[in-house]
Amino acid sequence: MADSLQGLALRQNRRVKKVPTARRRSASRPAARKDQSAPASPARERLPLAALRMFAAVAARCSFSEAAEALHLSTAAVSMQIKTLEDYLQVRLLRRTPQGAELTAEGERLMPYVQRGLDELEQGFRMVRAERSGGVLVVSMLSSFLNSWLTARLPDFFASHPDIDLRMQCTTALADFSRSDVHVAIRMGRGNWPRLHAEKLFDEFLVPLCTPQLLERHGTLDGQRSTAGYPLVHSSSEPWEMWIEGCAYSSDRWPERGAAFDDSVAVLSAAAHGQGLVLSRWSLAQSFLASGQLVRASSAAIPYGLNCHFVCSPAYLEIQKVQLFRQWLLRHAAAMPLP
Repeated sequence: MADSLQGLALRQNRRVKKVPTARRRSASRPAARKDQSAPASPARERLPLAALRMFAAVAARCSFSEAAEALHLSTAAVSMQIKTLEDYLQVRLLRRTPQGAELTAEGERLMPYVQRGLDELEQGFRMVRAERSGGVLVVSMLSSFLNSWLTARLPDFFASHPDIDLRMQCTTALADFSRSDVHVAIRMGRGNWPRLHAEKLFDEFLVPLCTPQLLERHGTLDGQRSTAGYPLVHSSSEPWEMWIEGCAYSSDRWPERGAAFDDSVAVLSAAAHGQGLVLSRWSLAQSFLASGQLVRASSAAIPYGLNCHFVCSPAYLEIQKVQLFRQWLLRHAAAMPLP
């Protein structure tokens, strides 16, 4: 009896199909979910980003020790990171010299890409950190624009947007949005600044102005190119050659003779004190005309050639406070009378 039962069990075991170990394991647990997101590039995951920052610092200063001091690291730590980058690229990027360090040919080729990449990263960080609707808004502009155009209109902006704190920086230098806290710049130009959003606020014109007393003494000008014996007050950025010769603006010019100013508002103030006839930008003369300190010596007006623009990084257009300031500027610019 025992023998017959044992034989039956053996026959049943032969009918059971053996499952390979690997298949049994896979069948015993649920299938892994497929990741729907795109995998990160293995090469990008291995990028020596810290070394790139140090490479840029050494290249800018031509010195390992000065770069280390600027980065608050030891010179040995900076050297090690540069070696890491060179090992990664399998090329030499920097060469030590008695004076410090210099870029190799490969380093020269790489440097513009590294600097551009670091600038874009920094700009991205600034945009993410920026408060979206309120808080500080940094605006760069010429002092002449602030004093003669913007200041009188600011109370309306503050009343409409009390949550936005304007920080106005006056400078003639173009704003570097990737390396500064500036959100918006207001600049005179032709609007062709590369990789920036530039939007014209208004066309600029030049008009001859003087005090009412001088106008009564010398009379109105007989059309363009005439100065009718007026004493002239000169501005380097609005040269009288543009009126007399009908030439376009190319660069600031100083006159051969006579008093001259490099400040477009100061020259208006000089004219308001009776010093002579001034050729002024129309946008800057509004308060002097409204107060009666100055009057137009001619009904003619000539295009300046450079116009007033709202300028910012394209990425900053997504920030609400930038948009609010932009819309406010456009509204006030559209309301300004033409000459």
